[in-house]
Amino acid sequence: MGPGNHCLFCGIAKKEIPSTILYEDSELVAFNDVSPKAPVHVLIIPKKHMDDHLELHEQDCALMGKAHLLANRLAKDLKIDRDGFRLVVNCRQRGGQTVNHLHMHVMGGRDFHWPPG
Repeated sequence: MGPGNHCLFCGIAKKEIPSTILYEDSELVAFNDVSPKAPVHVLIIPKKHMDDHLELHEQDCALMGKAHLLANRLAKDLKIDRDGFRLVVNCRQRGGQTVNHLHMHVMGGRDFHWPPG
């Protein structure tokens, strides 16, 4: 991000922008998507700003593993684990990414089809 740019998700992580936060620790924040595409639609973000999936490095492996385990925990807490859920990480514009901060969608509560696009 260049100087003067404001990241929506960094603002949520810093609590400058209101959101319904479901989980937070020193590295991750999970909150309800403001424009849900399923009955359950949660976003998991790292507090550390990374524009997209391509900015991940080896040192981020533990963080991303932790994000996946959090997705499992949220799926159980939100009662979408039994019937199934979808995890999505979009990367850049053609991949469907609309906010330039790495994030994972946890979606459930309805049937999903393949291919998704």
